[in-house]
Amino acid sequence: QERLVESGGGVVQPGGSLRLSCAASGFAVGSYYMSWYRQVPGKEREWVARIIFGGSTSYADSVKGRFTISVDNAKNTLYLQMNNLKPDDTAVYSCQGNFIRGQGTQVTVSS
Repeated sequence: QERLVESGGGVVQPGGSLRLSCAASGFAVGSYYMSWYRQVPGKEREWVARIIFGGSTSYADSVKGRFTISVDNAKNTLYLQMNNLKPDDTAVYSCQGNFIRGQGTQVTVSS
């Protein structure tokens, strides 16, 4: 069965870091366009970052220079390294690829 499962969310102070993981099963993350999205209740879902076939990356302007998307093909896992976190980064983060979306993981940035 094809699925994506996120982990790594939590509560962090402004300026802190978190690494989100998205473990895939049933398909190889390195063979697809894989993306991270985030959503705040009451707001539109926002695209955060994309990696194409485990190589080329792109980022939303709001996270460029602070977030890094990557793939570990051996672990079949997608990552999002988030540094210098800001309160505006607070959201539920989910991964998506191969027409599949994970359930999401909560990230809260607060002092």
